Amino acid sequence: MTDAVLKLLDRFAHDRPLPDPLPAEPMALFKVWFDEAVAAKKQPNPNCMYLATATEQGVPSVRTVLCKGIDVNGGSLEFYTNYNSRKASELESTRRASVLFHWDDRERQVRIEGPIVRCTREESDAYFRTRHWQSRLGAWASDQSKPIGSRAELLSKVAHVVTTRLGFDVLKLLSGGEVTIDRPPHWGGYRLWAQNVELWQGGSGRVHDRAVWSRSFDPTLTTPSNPTTWTSTRLQP
Repeated sequence: MTDAVLKLLDRFAHDRPLPDPLPAEPMALFKVWFDEAVAAKKQPNPNCMYLATATEQGVPSVRTVLCKGIDVNGGSLEFYTNYNSRKASELESTRRASVLFHWDDRERQVRIEGPIVRCTREESDAYFRTRHWQSRLGAWASDQSKPIGSRAELLSKVAHVVTTRLGFDVLKLLSGGEVTIDRPPHWGGYRLWAQNVELWQGGSGRVHDRAVWSRSFDPTLTTPSNPTTWTSTRLQP
């Protein structure tokens, strides 16, 4: 091998490739990447992920949601939404989803695909209590994805929910007082169980580093369990 070729390869060698050999499972390394993105503070919402769903007829849609929990040992992540929304309707009908994390400043992206189940009521209640009061009000007031005539009509609906449905003291709320806003029954979490995980690390000259891990669950059970051992392979960019 000539000196010129060695120098060329040396440029690619200084990239940040995936470990070699690959880890036995992908979730721990995913969590490291996630935590590094949060610590770097290069983007306002490093926990944002693009959630792709589809109808039973295969018509796809995608939107941004926020990852609110990662279970490394079990291999799952959680997010929250309105159970009456379009995304929830598609999740309920197909029970599958795919998400994408993209941290452009670090030249990294992660794709996770797998079956979906609802979070428990206790999990949804616990997270809802951590939300800002304005977000908790919004969960009550908005029939997500449903048409409405105008912005003014939407704000009027919010006011109606505050004064009539929830019936608490607005002045107390605005002055910083404690007001209880329980979780509405149409709002809660979903858990995505990782079945396929792809980690992508950008490289010089578009010689990126990619790897995919896969496993399967017991198909006879409604809640994913008894997963097989992860298998992994590198992919060309």
